[in-house]
Amino acid sequence: MELDPFFKPHGVVVIGASRNPHKLGYGVVRNLKEYRYQGPIYPVNKSASEILGERCYTSVSEVPDPVDLAIVIVPAPIVPDTIEECGNRGIKHAIVISGGFSETGERGKKLEKQLKNIASRFDMHIIGPNCIGTIDTHTPVNTTFVVGMPESGEIGFSSQSGAMVAAVIDWARGAGVGFSRIVSLGNQVDVNETQMIEALSEDHQTKVITAYIEGVSDGRAFMEVAKKASEEKPFVALKGGRGKSGAKAVASHTGALAGSAEAYEAAFKTSGVLQASTMEEMFDWARALAWQPLPKGNRVAVLTNAGGPGILAVDALEKAGLKLANLTDETRTYLRSRLPKAASINNPVDVLAGSGPGTYAVALDAVLTDENVDAVVVIQAPQDWFLPASLAEVIGEVAGVHHKPVIASIMGKASVEDALNILHKRKVPNVSFPERVASVLSAMVERKEWLDMPVNKPGKFVDVNVEKALESAVDNDWKNLLEQYQISYPEQQVAKTVEEAEKLAERIGYPVVLKLMSGKITHKSDVNGVKIGLEDASAVKKAWGEIEETASNLGADLDGMLVQQMLSGGQEVIIGIRRDEQFGPLVLFGTGGTEVELVKDIATAIAPLNRIQAEELVKATTAGKKLKGWRNLPPADRNTVLDYICQISQLADDLPEITELEINPLYVLPEGQGAYAIDVRGTCAVPA
Repeated sequence: MELDPFFKPHGVVVIGASRNPHKLGYGVVRNLKEYRYQGPIYPVNKSASEILGERCYTSVSEVPDPVDLAIVIVPAPIVPDTIEECGNRGIKHAIVISGGFSETGERGKKLEKQLKNIASRFDMHIIGPNCIGTIDTHTPVNTTFVVGMPESGEIGFSSQSGAMVAAVIDWARGAGVGFSRIVSLGNQVDVNETQMIEALSEDHQTKVITAYIEGVSDGRAFMEVAKKASEEKPFVALKGGRGKSGAKAVASHTGALAGSAEAYEAAFKTSGVLQASTMEEMFDWARALAWQPLPKGNRVAVLTNAGGPGILAVDALEKAGLKLANLTDETRTYLRSRLPKAASINNPVDVLAGSGPGTYAVALDAVLTDENVDAVVVIQAPQDWFLPASLAEVIGEVAGVHHKPVIASIMGKASVEDALNILHKRKVPNVSFPERVASVLSAMVERKEWLDMPVNKPGKFVDVNVEKALESAVDNDWKNLLEQYQISYPEQQVAKTVEEAEKLAERIGYPVVLKLMSGKITHKSDVNGVKIGLEDASAVKKAWGEIEETASNLGADLDGMLVQQMLSGGQEVIIGIRRDEQFGPLVLFGTGGTEVELVKDIATAIAPLNRIQAEELVKATTAGKKLKGWRNLPPADRNTVLDYICQISQLADDLPEITELEINPLYVLPEGQGAYAIDVRGTCAVPA
């Protein structure tokens, strides 16, 4: 899709331009002129002869060449006709700032549909409606009506919220942060978030992509574009609406635990997109990723002139999973000879309150030279014996000769403006408080690890007859289905009578488990429908009676009972799949058992998975750590768990008809002894 005219137009027509300084149509013309757009500007206004020195035209058809971008700011009901006129004039790109479309209800939705049909007929690309516009600081062009324009820089920003764009423009001016391109997408009648991400990835001036995303138009297409973009440059996203779970009351724990927010998180991770939690965090990360090299590892040195801020930085770094670097003996010996006697030469390195920029320079050079250090945090608490600007010069100069990331925290606000300007020119990011350095460096490490991850496409882990597998799913024969994907069960069989249960228990071998079977009851443990550790026939008989009474009290039809081999000495985990509307099949792994929803130790990934991705999924959970051995628990058969995750992810990819499937618990025996699906439930939706 050709989107360049939105950022590099040869000529711009403003339809709905106004002489009234309080109208949006005035603001657009003002910004085009004030921020030095070099091409011709054509205001369209039937009742004015000129606006801000630019000749006015009564219609689009009168506008001369060159013109390849229309900005539309007229009432919603006449926007379709206006776009039709633009199409007839040969204009292929339009920004519709006007509101009053799908965001207002059914009438607006109809107008939007007209707009889409007209654009399609003329092969026209539209941003909006209900948007703010676009900015390219390098062209330069500013098609928005918002007062102000950021400095030229390396960060591209795409937003599905116009208010976010307005706020970022104002913030950037005050913070001195430069942007390459900024775009407000509005209702996305044509150009959507995925197409804009692709455009930003292809822009040579954009070094880092940032995006505020509330939803995506096509999950799989977004992932494909995002992954390709992330391979070329960092991509940081802030997802709006994370608190609204996409999961409704569903039949399995899997559906309740893997909601919409989890699906987006999994999609971002697979695609190499760094997910920020706040706007502040997103742009903290973006500056660092644009300006500094990536660290080779997660070992961090902290250089400070005050103990308290240093401790806060260390606490935050450790919480983020980063490590304090162990300085070499050579580095510590050198620091001991150069720093004040009372200074700390261990990490964090404390040069003390009385030290000046020269001491900082010596210490910073030493820790950056240290082979055990991957990144350095430089903290300066407020003092009154040297200007913060002089320290900023030192940090910028020393950082510039080492290929390791340096993040500064020159603390304060009123006294540090000059210092910040210097750091920005030197491409060293600064955060006001030291706790913020941890998330910045953590994001940089995450990107480095993603880039270093071997490219390994998911393969077929088991040979399956997919048609037969689907038949099993349609029949709700989950045991047969999973066995086709080589997932093992303990020995088990259904009994229709208590006498049959006793015979089966004798054959399977005591102890056994007895489980209620009823189509009306999903979570059997919740209603006392599972009896474990049954040691003999009398115990089986007693358990049968109790479960039968439970079913009767609940008004549930009893379809028999499952007699199952009792396993011991293992760990309980959950493996599941759920189909997300946007991103397709998700695989879920975590702590299993009856308290799965209470514990919520769950990680989610997009299927299908390769072995490396399965390993990352397991590592992200407490359950995964316990599988390696924990206190009195011996190491469990982790390899079988990884095999099963890969196999069930293949199942999810093979059978789109399965909307949910859950193994809970998967009982994992000690190393080399296997893992067994104890309880399985699922749902299958076969198209009519």
